[in-house]
Amino acid sequence: MYLIDSHCHLDFEQFDIDRENILFHCQNSGVKDVVVPGVTADSWDRLIKLCNKYKMLHPALGLHPLFIDKHQTEDLAQLEDYITNHKIVAIGEIGLDFYLADHNKAKQIKLFSEQLKIAQCNQLPVLLHVRKAHDQVIKLLKEHPISGGIVHAFNGSRQQAEQYQKLGFVFGVGGAITHPRATRLRALFSELPLSNIVLETDAPDMPLQDMQEQRNSPENIPRILSSLAEIRPESLQDLASATTHNCQQVLNLK
Repeated sequence: MYLIDSHCHLDFEQFDIDRENILFHCQNSGVKDVVVPGVTADSWDRLIKLCNKYKMLHPALGLHPLFIDKHQTEDLAQLEDYITNHKIVAIGEIGLDFYLADHNKAKQIKLFSEQLKIAQCNQLPVLLHVRKAHDQVIKLLKEHPISGGIVHAFNGSRQQAEQYQKLGFVFGVGGAITHPRATRLRALFSELPLSNIVLETDAPDMPLQDMQEQRNSPENIPRILSSLAEIRPESLQDLASATTHNCQQVLNLK
């Protein structure tokens, strides 16, 4: 079985103590590729170095909306420079997060729009972080057409999903689907076209059922796959093959 974790922050310090051991276990359980999104400019060097060390890791670079106060104007020029000098698979993790009460909506929209322009110019897909802002994100994607990407941890409506699909996006499903009480999310992913689903952990965050307060890990991708199989008609093997193919296609992974 060949599986991909399409969204995992393996560069975070929570993994410093046992990162190599985790990757060994991933390989043995069929998780052969891991996409590592960047969140702030000061983390990009570390991320690139890590991905150069382990061939199964694939870097994406972006300025995350939750770190809006850390980002500087010159970070956008630095992003352009890194794209020129390094092989990255996507711009991300980028997007809009209007969940927190004190969010700076205007600043987030400006930063997101600028990164979409960079993705457009460089013909790169994007990894989207969206909370309480799907309609605004869809509007901006229509204004800045790009070559698709992944809506990370998608939890929007079926109508919003259809809009994203038309724009060339697939949807990341992670640990939340393992929670039996997540009935709306499980119903959504039981109905989405299989051609639009990829697996993810968002490790170290988004714990699986019975793992609250524990660090999440890319080693949990097989368990997420099993939970997806509980709600879909396809076999485990067909789900594995399709989600891997979808991720390879949208991110141009070889």
